[in-house]
Amino acid sequence: MTTAPTPVPATASAAQSGGGAPGPASSPTASAVTAVQTGAPRPAGRRARGSRAWLAALPLVLFFAIGFGLPAVAIAVGAFTTSSDAPDGGGTFTTDNLTGSLQGAYWTALWGSVKLSLLTALIATVVGLPLAQAVATSRFRAFREAVMSASGVLANFGGVPLAFMFVATLGNSGEVTRKLGLTEHGWNLYTFSGLSVVYLYFLVPLMVITITPALEGLKAQWREAASNNGATSLQYWRHVALPVLLPSLLGGFVLLFGASFAAYATAEAMVGSSVPLISMQIGDALSGNVLVGQGNLALALGLDMIVVACLVMALYLPLQRRSAKWLA
Repeated sequence: MTTAPTPVPATASAAQSGGGAPGPASSPTASAVTAVQTGAPRPAGRRARGSRAWLAALPLVLFFAIGFGLPAVAIAVGAFTTSSDAPDGGGTFTTDNLTGSLQGAYWTALWGSVKLSLLTALIATVVGLPLAQAVATSRFRAFREAVMSASGVLANFGGVPLAFMFVATLGNSGEVTRKLGLTEHGWNLYTFSGLSVVYLYFLVPLMVITITPALEGLKAQWREAASNNGATSLQYWRHVALPVLLPSLLGGFVLLFGASFAAYATAEAMVGSSVPLISMQIGDALSGNVLVGQGNLALALGLDMIVVACLVMALYLPLQRRSAKWLA
């Protein structure tokens, strides 16, 4: 009985015959698979490139550590130690600063900032969504580019120039106030409501910039499928579009809350201390408007703001990741 010859791999046959065209097993993919199966080490050049990849992020890490890390550590340390003008000379561990920052006028200011941020972020979200939808569905490229460019400028327009603009137009002696007789109807720019209107000037454009990419990510097939199944436009938004956009909407709301909560220069230039805000209290404390021995109280107030900002970011990042899964 004749025994059938044992099959020989193409690469082995080529090697034994002194060369020839390599078989499929000698392709780069096959070689990589073979190297993994046999436990062969990766090339030294590839390992070197992988080990040096983190160097590209080193400047950003250093900037973050110097610009944010060191100040945050200094604030945290100062919030739990006595100030240099204290009777004991300062540097002693204490919780009085943090306790005082959550009582009396300081607590009122913190709660005032939270209320202002919640209100303005909610209004800006409701107003910015239809405006962003109009931009995303517009057939006129010039209109879209004009709105997005204006939103990019207005979202970063704040501080003293913004306060001066509103004082000149809607203040007690402003042009619009006098011509329309707004004072007789109870309008007062230098109140909680007036400050809310000023904040909306840059929060609404910021919402447009934030939510427009999410609206553009809505697939046309979803609307067509809903229409083919007899759904109206309202039903499409209620059962399809809004559930998909909800993480992005909540993420935009949280982002607007953080922007409003951290705003300082506009409120300082326009209302001063007439509207209790935590940022105003920090400014007063840093300028020395505190009792003797409470110089580090401003650091405790800053720590309160950092905690709120961290909570905001803890909500924002998961929402962004979830929305990216649907709108990718």
